[in-house]
Amino acid sequence: MNTSMIMAPSMDSSLTENSSAENASSPAPPVLQVRICKVDKDLPTPHYARKGDAGMDLYAAESTVLQPGEFKLVSTGIKVAVPEGYEMHVRARSGLAAKHGIGLMNGIGTIDSGYRGIVGVILFNFGKAPLDIQRGDRIAQAVFNKIETAQLHDVSELDATDRGEGGFGHTGMT
Repeated sequence: MNTSMIMAPSMDSSLTENSSAENASSPAPPVLQVRICKVDKDLPTPHYARKGDAGMDLYAAESTVLQPGEFKLVSTGIKVAVPEGYEMHVRARSGLAAKHGIGLMNGIGTIDSGYRGIVGVILFNFGKAPLDIQRGDRIAQAVFNKIETAQLHDVSELDATDRGEGGFGHTGMT
């Protein structure tokens, strides 16, 4: 297995030129270096489609049919070494949601820095028609986020706020 691949934005010459004064004065944002193992070598490496995109497309490593009301775990054919202090969100693709009613069963999947298994996507068909997923189809997006570790403190009561315990639509319908 090739374990030295780095997931990073794909850049073409049109994206790297500093044609405006604004671009020339702005430093390039740092790029998080992430190692992946492509277990399925024939699939594309996840990459950003355009400069400024938040998510990288993830591809189905298998073909399947997702019936209405059904969920399935679909392999992406990759393993990821998320750096410590970060997480990788697996998110639904808006096009699949808008056109076919496809989402993620758990809303957002989290890949922790300690996980080294194959990344899977739990797809759910909220739509009315079966969806034929072909090997190599874009099925989800990967978004990397810096995380904070929390230390919880058990207390007898919390400090008061204007909102208090109001939740779940307490401010009205509009």
